[in-house]
Amino acid sequence: MKLIIVTGLSGAGKSQAMNCLEDMGYYCIDNMPPALIKNFIDLAATGKGSSIQKAALVIDVRGGEFFADAKASLEELASGNLDHKIIFLEASKEVLIRRYNETRRSHPLSESGSVPEGIEKETELLSEIRKMADFVIDTSNMKTARLRQEIKSIINNEGEDESSFIINIKSFGYKYGLPLDADLVFDMRFIPNPFYIASLKSLSGNNKKVQEFVMKHEESRAFMESVYRLVNDLIPYYAKEGKYHLNIAFGCTGGHHRSVTMANRFAERFKADGKRITIEHRDL
Repeated sequence: MKLIIVTGLSGAGKSQAMNCLEDMGYYCIDNMPPALIKNFIDLAATGKGSSIQKAALVIDVRGGEFFADAKASLEELASGNLDHKIIFLEASKEVLIRRYNETRRSHPLSESGSVPEGIEKETELLSEIRKMADFVIDTSNMKTARLRQEIKSIINNEGEDESSFIINIKSFGYKYGLPLDADLVFDMRFIPNPFYIASLKSLSGNNKKVQEFVMKHEESRAFMESVYRLVNDLIPYYAKEGKYHLNIAFGCTGGHHRSVTMANRFAERFKADGKRITIEHRDL
């Protein structure tokens, strides 16, 4: 039997992950007491449960006192021969607070009703479990469809080698804030700004004329070569650590010209190398 353990912070998307796994044919159990994992495995291996070939279990702090057994149960699981993966979902504190405000739900660890207090307690409580995870997914700026893609990549053993590594490229404007999910952020404001060219001001980095203006400068070409080598050098190390995607963000003042141009150019170059690419122009 293949077993997936889904855990992580409340509000980080565990329900969406389980919906995805259920659609993939997994037998799913939500809020499983960790101490009962071994019993479930034994039951699935014999009798009526022998038909269960794939199972996914959610364990989290909603289990209350039962969750105290989580670390020991996962260590016991790791010592066996069962094919299993642990997926840990998390998100930034600001995003989690916003999600709780939108749903008007209380945090399971917040006795006073303070969501930030509950998040801090939960983060500390789950710190050891997070270290045991095979995959950690930050869902801060991740839509449901993207989360499903990430889950499927893990289940299909993608992301364990460089050929299936995903590079997520994003352009943004500094005036609207940094993207929360970026692993690497590059500032394009050292490049002359097309905004001050009358014929280019109303266009974007998706336009050929804007791209030609941005890339005609020596500093733009030198930057691209340096970052291209950097990313290619880093990918093997990310893959070795079980990180199957890299989020790269290019920023300029408004997120319309220089950052969009550079994001597009990098996407084209990595695609030509056979890399798996996604691209988003956040503020365009």
